[in-house]
Amino acid sequence: MTTQTSDVILERMMSLHPKIIDLTLDRVWRLLHALGDPQDSLPPVIHVAGTNGKGSTQAMLRAGIEGVGLRAHAYTSPHLVRFHERIRLAGELISEAALTDVLDECEAANGGESITYFEITTCAALLAFARTPAEFTLMEVGLGGRLDATNVVDPALCVITPISMDHQSYLGETLAEIAFEKAGILKPGVPCVVGRQADEALEVIERQAAKVGAPLLIHGQHWHVTTEHGRLVFQDEDGLLDLPLPKLLGHHQVDNAGMVLMALRHLGLGEGAYEPALLNAEWPARMQRLRRGPLVEAAPGAELWLDGGHNPAAGETLARTLAELPPKPLWLICGMLNTKDPVGYLHPMAHLAQGLRAVSIDGVSATLTAAETAVAARRAGLEAEQAHSVLDAVQEVARLEPGARILICGSLYLAGTVLAENG
Repeated sequence: MTTQTSDVILERMMSLHPKIIDLTLDRVWRLLHALGDPQDSLPPVIHVAGTNGKGSTQAMLRAGIEGVGLRAHAYTSPHLVRFHERIRLAGELISEAALTDVLDECEAANGGESITYFEITTCAALLAFARTPAEFTLMEVGLGGRLDATNVVDPALCVITPISMDHQSYLGETLAEIAFEKAGILKPGVPCVVGRQADEALEVIERQAAKVGAPLLIHGQHWHVTTEHGRLVFQDEDGLLDLPLPKLLGHHQVDNAGMVLMALRHLGLGEGAYEPALLNAEWPARMQRLRRGPLVEAAPGAELWLDGGHNPAAGETLARTLAELPPKPLWLICGMLNTKDPVGYLHPMAHLAQGLRAVSIDGVSATLTAAETAVAARRAGLEAEQAHSVLDAVQEVARLEPGARILICGSLYLAGTVLAENG
């Protein structure tokens, strides 16, 4: 039993490979074999890839599974505040003791060989999952799919959420190239639920599915989802479902719910899973209303919201969601990474916002400076100034426009910092 904390072990693991991202599966297979191949002893796996909506979709899937009294492991990334958020064992966040044990075991089995942080921690999650009873395992792809460290599982079902432009330096410069990487999770004979896709992406998914022999359940072909009179209406070949709207905000969550309902129906979990999936899901930093804490106290009368979306498709989704809220002056507080497209992300929201305060993300080496984000925001059509911190920005907006709606946005790393500082 280790006496070290998980934070110490995780920091040491960061030094095992010079690159943060290096897409290949060789190192993962090597370590998994050394660990006794835990990936072969998992409860049935649902493997989720895509650009946007993976986390929300997984959260609804877990809520539906738990709604009928079953247990699900869940693996997601990145974390917002603590690494433990990435690994849920039978529905509960992994304990510090369990995490340090599997990290220690993976580190010892790896023997100092080169391996990325995400690869070795994914192996740790698989080891923990294999040793804990549950009925399902939910695995979210970290980056891409074909060469992602999670693509060592033999799934019972795959899900591909909407694909858009993101991580071009790793996945390709066109939507077709990115879709090819995402479709790399498809397996022979394993059904895949496919969310709403651009034609260019769908063509790639269909071509890859035909090549490997993976049956597809495609939005707009095999199932449909919409809203009518404040209700969600889902239809497939088995009939019509009339359900409450998802608890998670935004029209895009209706599409996510459609994928979840199709998956739950395919898994045969029964009608008892449907409403819990929509009404019980929790997913922080996705249009999350902040209702208490120092930031809320710094802007009495204001509405504070937090969202971790960070690519142009996420910006379009946010704009649509914001437009559906009751009218109120909107201000943005934004911090982003230098690997993203800030102009493309902010442009859809420019016509909705009174202005923007740009911040850098503390402790993140890849952050854009506040000045760089402010320049990008002006290029996107926003009035923008720099702020020293999120707290300073909130206080300034509260002085300028008491009772405003304030959205803190642009990065999951910024969202994690905000959640930690806001308690």
